[in-house]
Amino acid sequence: MHIKNILNKLKEDDNQAYLLTQFTNIKYISNYKPTSFAFCIIKENPIVYASEMDMEIAKRDSSIEVKKYEKFDVMIEDLKNEGVKNLAIEPSLVYSTYEKLRDDFKIESKTYIEKERMIKSSSEIENIEKATEIAQTAFRQLDVTSRKESEDVLAFDLVRLMIENGASRESFDTILVSGSNTSLPHAVPEHKRLETPILIDWGAIYNGYCSDNTRTIVYTEKEHEIFDIVREAHDKAIKAIRPGLKCCEIDKVSRDIITEYGYGDKFIHSTGHSLGLDIHETPGFSLKDDTVIEKGMVITVEPGIYLEGEFGVRLEDTVAVENKARIIGDLEAML
Repeated sequence: MHIKNILNKLKEDDNQAYLLTQFTNIKYISNYKPTSFAFCIIKENPIVYASEMDMEIAKRDSSIEVKKYEKFDVMIEDLKNEGVKNLAIEPSLVYSTYEKLRDDFKIESKTYIEKERMIKSSSEIENIEKATEIAQTAFRQLDVTSRKESEDVLAFDLVRLMIENGASRESFDTILVSGSNTSLPHAVPEHKRLETPILIDWGAIYNGYCSDNTRTIVYTEKEHEIFDIVREAHDKAIKAIRPGLKCCEIDKVSRDIITEYGYGDKFIHSTGHSLGLDIHETPGFSLKDDTVIEKGMVITVEPGIYLEGEFGVRLEDTVAVENKARIIGDLEAML
Protein backbone atom coordinates (compact mmCIF):
# COMPACT_ATOMS: atom_id res chain seq x y z
CA MET A 1 0.00 0.00 0.00
CA HIS A 2 2.82 2.46 0.86
CA ILE A 3 4.55 1.79 -2.46
CA LYS A 4 1.29 2.14 -4.38
CA ASN A 5 0.56 5.50 -2.72
CA ILE A 6 4.03 6.80 -3.55
CA LEU A 7 3.81 5.54 -7.15
CA ASN A 8 0.61 7.56 -7.53
CA LYS A 9 2.42 10.66 -6.24
CA LEU A 10 5.32 10.04 -8.61
CA LYS A 11 2.94 9.81 -11.56
CA GLU A 12 1.20 13.05 -10.56
CA ASP A 13 4.57 14.87 -10.53
CA ASP A 14 5.88 13.20 -13.71
CA ASN A 15 8.69 11.45 -11.84
CA GLN A 16 9.58 7.88 -12.72
CA ALA A 17 11.43 6.84 -9.56
CA TYR A 18 12.12 7.86 -5.96
CA LEU A 19 15.51 7.28 -4.32
CA LEU A 20 15.72 6.51 -0.60
CA THR A 21 18.87 6.24 1.51
CA GLN A 22 17.62 6.86 5.06
CA PHE A 23 17.68 3.58 6.95
CA THR A 24 14.24 3.94 8.56
CA ASN A 25 12.67 4.99 5.26
CA ILE A 26 14.10 1.88 3.60
CA LYS A 27 12.77 -0.26 6.44
CA TYR A 28 9.34 1.39 6.15
CA ILE A 29 9.14 0.45 2.48
CA SER A 30 10.88 -2.93 2.45
CA ASN A 31 11.03 -4.20 6.08
CA TYR A 32 14.82 -4.41 5.67
CA LYS A 33 16.87 -1.99 7.77
CA PRO A 34 20.42 -1.55 6.46
CA THR A 35 23.39 -1.92 8.78
CA SER A 36 25.88 -0.08 6.55
CA PHE A 37 24.40 1.58 3.45
CA ALA A 38 21.77 0.86 0.85
CA PHE A 39 19.82 2.49 -1.95
CA CYS A 40 16.10 1.81 -2.23
CA ILE A 41 14.42 2.88 -5.44
CA ILE A 42 10.64 3.07 -5.59
CA LYS A 43 9.43 2.55 -9.15
CA GLU A 44 7.11 0.17 -10.98
CA ASN A 45 9.46 -2.64 -9.97
CA PRO A 46 10.94 -1.40 -6.67
CA ILE A 47 14.40 -2.58 -5.70
CA VAL A 48 16.96 -2.35 -2.91
CA TYR A 49 20.67 -2.20 -3.72
CA ALA A 50 22.32 -3.61 -0.58
CA SER A 51 25.98 -3.86 0.35
CA GLU A 52 27.58 -7.28 0.14
CA MET A 53 27.86 -7.59 3.91
CA ASP A 54 24.11 -6.88 4.18
CA MET A 55 22.95 -9.29 1.51
CA GLU A 56 21.99 -12.09 3.87
CA ILE A 57 19.87 -9.91 6.12
CA ALA A 58 18.41 -8.02 3.15
CA LYS A 59 17.31 -11.21 1.40
CA ARG A 60 15.88 -12.49 4.66
CA ASP A 61 13.86 -9.39 5.57
CA SER A 62 13.10 -7.43 2.41
CA SER A 63 9.63 -7.58 0.92
CA ILE A 64 10.92 -6.19 -2.40
CA GLU A 65 13.65 -7.28 -4.80
CA VAL A 66 17.23 -7.12 -3.51
CA LYS A 67 20.31 -6.68 -5.67
CA LYS A 68 23.94 -6.52 -4.57
CA TYR A 69 25.36 -3.03 -4.88
CA GLU A 70 28.38 -3.11 -7.18
CA LYS A 71 29.09 0.52 -7.97
CA PHE A 72 27.18 3.72 -8.50
CA ASP A 73 27.53 3.72 -12.29
CA VAL A 74 25.83 0.34 -12.51
CA MET A 75 22.83 1.57 -10.53
CA ILE A 76 22.59 4.68 -12.73
CA GLU A 77 22.71 2.57 -15.89
CA ASP A 78 19.98 0.30 -14.53
CA LEU A 79 17.74 3.33 -14.00
CA LYS A 80 18.48 4.82 -17.42
CA ASN A 81 17.79 1.49 -19.12
CA GLU A 82 14.35 1.49 -17.47
CA GLY A 83 13.62 4.92 -18.94
CA VAL A 84 14.00 6.93 -15.75
CA LYS A 85 14.60 10.58 -16.61
CA ASN A 86 12.99 12.42 -13.70
CA LEU A 87 14.21 11.20 -10.30
CA ALA A 88 12.73 12.24 -6.95
CA ILE A 89 15.04 12.18 -3.92
CA GLU A 90 14.72 12.58 -0.17
CA PRO A 91 15.49 16.13 1.03
CA SER A 92 18.12 14.61 3.34
CA LEU A 93 20.14 13.02 0.53
CA VAL A 94 23.79 13.91 0.99
CA TYR A 95 25.16 16.40 -1.53
CA SER A 96 27.93 14.12 -2.75
CA THR A 97 25.32 11.57 -3.85
CA TYR A 98 23.24 14.28 -5.51
CA GLU A 99 26.32 15.35 -7.49
CA LYS A 100 26.65 11.83 -8.89
CA LEU A 101 23.03 11.88 -10.09
CA ARG A 102 22.44 15.37 -11.42
CA ASP A 103 24.15 14.90 -14.81
CA ASP A 104 21.97 11.91 -15.71
CA PHE A 105 18.57 12.83 -14.28
CA LYS A 106 16.32 15.75 -13.62
CA ILE A 107 16.35 15.79 -9.81
CA GLU A 108 13.49 16.91 -7.60
CA SER A 109 13.45 16.87 -3.80
CA LYS A 110 10.21 15.35 -2.50
CA THR A 111 8.76 14.44 0.92
CA TYR A 112 6.58 11.58 -0.32
CA ILE A 113 7.89 9.20 2.32
CA GLU A 114 7.60 11.63 5.25
CA LYS A 115 3.97 12.32 4.33
CA GLU A 116 3.24 8.61 3.98
CA ARG A 117 4.76 7.94 7.41
CA MET A 118 2.58 10.58 9.10
CA ILE A 119 -0.37 8.19 9.31
CA LYS A 120 0.30 5.05 11.30
CA SER A 121 -1.33 1.71 10.60
CA SER A 122 -2.94 -0.26 13.43
CA SER A 123 0.12 -2.55 13.59
CA GLU A 124 2.46 0.44 13.85
CA ILE A 125 0.40 1.87 16.71
CA GLU A 126 0.45 -1.53 18.43
CA ASN A 127 4.26 -1.51 18.27
CA ILE A 128 4.39 2.00 19.75
CA GLU A 129 1.98 0.92 22.49
CA LYS A 130 4.18 -2.09 23.30
CA ALA A 131 7.31 0.11 23.34
CA THR A 132 5.52 2.46 25.74
CA GLU A 133 4.39 -0.40 27.98
CA ILE A 134 7.97 -1.70 28.17
CA ALA A 135 9.39 1.73 29.01
CA GLN A 136 6.78 2.48 31.66
CA THR A 137 7.17 -0.93 33.28
CA ALA A 138 10.93 -0.37 33.49
CA PHE A 139 10.39 3.05 35.04
CA ARG A 140 8.15 1.64 37.75
CA GLN A 141 10.68 -1.13 38.44
CA LEU A 142 13.49 1.42 38.74
CA ASP A 143 11.65 3.17 41.61
CA VAL A 144 13.97 6.15 41.28
CA THR A 145 12.92 7.95 44.47
CA SER A 146 14.13 5.09 46.64
CA ARG A 147 17.55 4.81 45.01
CA LYS A 148 20.83 6.31 46.24
CA GLU A 149 23.03 5.84 43.17
CA SER A 150 24.24 8.59 40.84
CA GLU A 151 22.26 9.94 37.87
CA ASP A 152 24.33 8.10 35.27
CA VAL A 153 24.07 4.76 37.07
CA LEU A 154 20.29 5.12 37.38
CA ALA A 155 20.01 6.05 33.69
CA PHE A 156 22.01 2.93 32.82
CA ASP A 157 19.76 0.81 35.04
CA LEU A 158 16.65 2.20 33.35
CA VAL A 159 18.01 1.20 29.94
CA ARG A 160 18.91 -2.25 31.28
CA LEU A 161 15.39 -2.72 32.65
CA MET A 162 13.84 -1.70 29.32
CA ILE A 163 15.94 -4.32 27.53
CA GLU A 164 15.08 -6.94 30.13
CA ASN A 165 11.40 -6.17 29.53
CA GLY A 166 11.66 -6.71 25.78
CA ALA A 167 13.09 -3.55 24.21
CA SER A 168 15.78 -3.90 21.57
CA ARG A 169 17.37 -0.73 22.94
CA GLU A 170 16.55 2.78 24.15
CA SER A 171 14.92 5.05 21.57
CA PHE A 172 17.27 7.97 22.38
CA ASP A 173 19.91 8.78 24.98
CA THR A 174 18.09 8.49 28.30
CA ILE A 175 17.86 11.71 30.30
CA LEU A 176 17.80 11.19 34.05
CA VAL A 177 18.95 14.39 35.73
CA SER A 178 18.24 16.38 38.86
CA GLY A 179 18.60 19.75 40.53
CA SER A 180 19.55 22.75 38.40
CA ASN A 181 20.37 20.54 35.40
CA THR A 182 16.65 19.93 34.93
CA SER A 183 16.48 23.44 33.42
CA LEU A 184 18.45 22.05 30.44
CA PRO A 185 15.96 20.26 28.14
CA HIS A 186 18.64 17.87 26.82
CA ALA A 187 20.82 17.54 29.89
CA VAL A 188 23.18 14.57 30.20
CA PRO A 189 23.16 12.39 33.35
CA GLU A 190 26.17 13.08 35.56
CA HIS A 191 28.08 11.02 38.10
CA LYS A 192 26.43 12.71 41.07
CA ARG A 193 23.80 11.88 43.67
CA LEU A 194 20.23 12.88 42.98
CA GLU A 195 19.07 16.35 43.94
CA THR A 196 15.60 17.84 43.55
CA PRO A 197 13.63 17.91 41.36
CA ILE A 198 14.27 14.79 39.27
CA LEU A 199 13.50 14.77 35.52
CA ILE A 200 13.40 11.55 33.51
CA ASP A 201 12.93 11.54 29.71
CA TRP A 202 13.15 8.02 28.34
CA GLY A 203 11.85 5.62 25.72
CA ALA A 204 12.17 2.11 24.34
CA ILE A 205 12.31 0.59 20.87
CA TYR A 206 10.13 -2.43 20.19
CA ASN A 207 10.06 -4.08 16.77
CA GLY A 208 11.69 -0.94 15.37
CA TYR A 209 9.18 1.53 16.86
CA CYS A 210 9.90 4.18 19.47
CA SER A 211 8.22 5.38 22.65
CA ASP A 212 8.76 8.66 24.49
CA ASN A 213 7.71 9.86 27.96
CA THR A 214 8.93 12.47 30.39
CA ARG A 215 8.18 12.72 34.10
CA THR A 216 9.39 15.30 36.62
CA ILE A 217 9.34 14.41 40.31
CA VAL A 218 8.90 17.60 42.36
CA TYR A 219 9.39 18.29 46.05
CA THR A 220 9.38 21.97 47.03
CA GLU A 221 6.42 24.35 46.99
CA LYS A 222 7.78 26.26 43.98
CA GLU A 223 8.48 23.04 42.09
CA HIS A 224 4.89 21.94 42.72
CA GLU A 225 3.62 25.31 41.53
CA ILE A 226 5.50 25.04 38.23
CA PHE A 227 4.48 21.39 37.84
CA ASP A 228 0.79 22.30 38.19
CA ILE A 229 1.10 24.89 35.41
CA VAL A 230 2.83 22.41 33.10
CA ARG A 231 0.25 19.74 33.94
CA GLU A 232 -2.57 22.13 33.04
CA ALA A 233 -0.91 22.99 29.71
CA HIS A 234 -0.33 19.27 29.03
CA ASP A 235 -3.88 18.20 29.87
CA LYS A 236 -5.66 21.00 28.01
CA ALA A 237 -3.53 20.55 24.90
CA ILE A 238 -4.43 16.85 24.81
CA LYS A 239 -8.13 17.62 25.29
CA ALA A 240 -7.97 20.11 22.39
CA ILE A 241 -6.59 17.63 19.85
CA ARG A 242 -9.10 16.83 17.12
CA PRO A 243 -8.82 15.76 13.48
CA GLY A 244 -9.21 18.82 11.29
CA LEU A 245 -7.39 21.25 13.56
CA LYS A 246 -3.90 22.46 12.68
CA CYS A 247 -0.85 21.35 14.66
CA CYS A 248 0.03 24.97 15.42
CA GLU A 249 -3.34 25.42 17.13
CA ILE A 250 -2.46 22.73 19.68
CA ASP A 251 0.89 24.36 20.37
CA LYS A 252 -0.96 27.63 20.97
CA VAL A 253 -3.25 26.01 23.56
CA SER A 254 -0.37 24.87 25.77
CA ARG A 255 1.76 27.95 25.11
CA ASP A 256 -1.06 30.37 25.95
CA ILE A 257 -1.64 28.68 29.30
CA ILE A 258 2.01 28.89 30.28
CA THR A 259 2.16 32.50 29.05
CA GLU A 260 -0.87 33.46 31.13
CA TYR A 261 1.01 32.35 34.25
CA GLY A 262 3.95 34.56 33.25
CA TYR A 263 6.32 31.86 32.03
CA GLY A 264 5.88 32.13 28.26
CA ASP A 265 9.56 32.93 27.70
CA LYS A 266 10.51 29.87 29.76
CA PHE A 267 8.76 27.45 27.40
CA ILE A 268 11.64 27.14 24.95
CA HIS A 269 10.65 24.30 22.61
CA SER A 270 7.62 23.10 20.69
CA THR A 271 4.74 21.27 22.33
CA GLY A 272 5.39 17.94 20.65
CA HIS A 273 6.63 15.81 17.77
CA SER A 274 5.50 12.74 15.89
CA LEU A 275 7.34 9.47 16.40
CA GLY A 276 7.46 6.01 14.87
CA LEU A 277 10.48 4.29 13.36
CA ASP A 278 12.34 7.50 14.28
CA ILE A 279 12.03 9.32 17.57
CA HIS A 280 11.39 12.60 15.75
CA GLU A 281 9.07 12.56 12.76
CA THR A 282 6.64 14.99 11.19
CA PRO A 283 4.30 16.67 11.87
CA GLY A 284 4.82 18.35 15.23
CA PHE A 285 2.85 20.58 17.55
CA SER A 286 4.79 23.78 16.88
CA LEU A 287 3.91 27.38 16.11
CA LYS A 288 5.20 27.01 12.53
CA ASP A 289 3.53 23.70 11.63
CA ASP A 290 0.18 24.21 9.92
CA THR A 291 -0.27 20.52 9.08
CA VAL A 292 -3.88 19.43 9.50
CA ILE A 293 -4.27 16.77 12.20
CA GLU A 294 -5.59 13.43 10.91
CA LYS A 295 -6.68 10.16 12.44
CA GLY A 296 -3.76 7.77 12.70
CA MET A 297 -1.18 10.34 13.66
CA VAL A 298 0.90 9.61 16.76
CA ILE A 299 2.34 12.72 18.41
CA THR A 300 3.86 13.63 21.77
CA VAL A 301 2.58 16.42 24.01
CA GLU A 302 5.41 17.76 26.17
CA PRO A 303 5.11 21.31 27.50
CA GLY A 304 7.82 22.49 29.87
CA ILE A 305 9.00 25.43 31.93
CA TYR A 306 12.74 25.97 32.43
CA LEU A 307 14.03 28.40 35.06
CA GLU A 308 17.68 28.95 34.22
CA GLY A 309 20.03 28.02 37.04
CA GLU A 310 17.15 26.79 39.23
CA PHE A 311 15.19 23.87 37.82
CA GLY A 312 12.89 22.76 35.01
CA VAL A 313 9.67 20.78 34.71
CA ARG A 314 8.49 18.83 31.67
CA LEU A 315 5.58 16.40 31.34
CA GLU A 316 5.34 14.29 28.21
CA ASP A 317 2.93 11.70 26.90
CA THR A 318 2.38 10.23 23.46
CA VAL A 319 -1.11 10.31 21.99
CA ALA A 320 -2.79 8.45 19.16
CA VAL A 321 -5.23 10.61 17.20
CA GLU A 322 -8.64 8.99 16.86
CA ASN A 323 -11.88 11.01 17.08
CA LYS A 324 -9.92 12.71 19.84
CA ALA A 325 -6.52 12.12 21.39
CA ARG A 326 -5.95 8.85 23.25
CA ILE A 327 -3.00 8.76 25.63
CA ILE A 328 -0.78 5.76 24.99
CA GLY A 329 0.22 4.15 28.28
CA ASP A 330 -0.90 4.69 31.85
CA LEU A 331 -0.59 8.39 32.68
CA GLU A 332 -1.97 8.40 36.22
CA ALA A 333 0.09 5.41 37.33
CA MET A 334 3.18 7.27 36.16
CA LEU A 335 2.63 10.53 38.09
